[in-house]
Amino acid sequence: MAASQVTEVSKAKSFGGWQKVFQHHSDVLKCDMKFAIYLPQESETKKVPVIYYLSGLTCTEQNVIAKSGFQRYASEAGVAIVAPDTSPRGCNIEGEDDSYDFGSGAGFYINATTEKWKENYNMYSYVTKELPAAIETNFNIEPSRKSIFGHSMGGHGALICYLKNPGSYISVSAFAPICNPSNCPWGKKAFTGYLGPDEETWKEWDATELVKSYKGPNLGYILIDQGADDNFLKEKQLLPEAFVDACRVSNVPVVLQMQEGYDHSYYFVSTFIGGQIQHHAKLLKQ
Repeated sequence: MAASQVTEVSKAKSFGGWQKVFQHHSDVLKCDMKFAIYLPQESETKKVPVIYYLSGLTCTEQNVIAKSGFQRYASEAGVAIVAPDTSPRGCNIEGEDDSYDFGSGAGFYINATTEKWKENYNMYSYVTKELPAAIETNFNIEPSRKSIFGHSMGGHGALICYLKNPGSYISVSAFAPICNPSNCPWGKKAFTGYLGPDEETWKEWDATELVKSYKGPNLGYILIDQGADDNFLKEKQLLPEAFVDACRVSNVPVVLQMQEGYDHSYYFVSTFIGGQIQHHAKLLKQ
């Protein structure tokens, strides 16, 4: 896939490196998109590994760069971090802005198949193909050394990108991911809208279903941090236990860290993002 030209929107020095935001035109989403990238100081003289971060419902590329404090840890590890937006923007699709959990800000990192959404809502192809092509063309990034993580809807996205592309990502982790969307209210709403009512077709976008047949390499283990006081955990939106059970049946290494007292917010993410970056950096630099 040909890489698009990128235009710098903003930049700020941070822990010796640069936190930047760029805009480019996406052919697969058929709209202009923004993404954030943190470039550590090492990238000025050599290619560096990259970790992709996928955000959750209602977010843009701004949430993680402003609220998580990841720049310190990325600088220490010498890794770049790329954070795309969460959906196409301004496509003028009827209903795209009607609710927080569907349409704008809620692309779910899948490729839509229903008539209304399939033209624009192809976030899976954007995140796994088009965006990496742009990153690897325009920045000092080592293409073979990439990992992926995310929060909530973005945790779901990170897990499916890893499981659907065996060997493409060195490692994967997630904060409070939507682990079994076929069986939770958020996922059922999104999948019905984007994919249609046939639940059999949902399985290829559900991490709990995908891991049951995963045959790829396990260079490390899947790491999940989950706040024990997360309201969405209690509301059965996240279902991490279903994913962990499926991993164990399939002999896929997984570590679920229940973090007592933590909720679903960026206070939770910012507390544990350093550990997840270190987890990835260790494997990326082996």
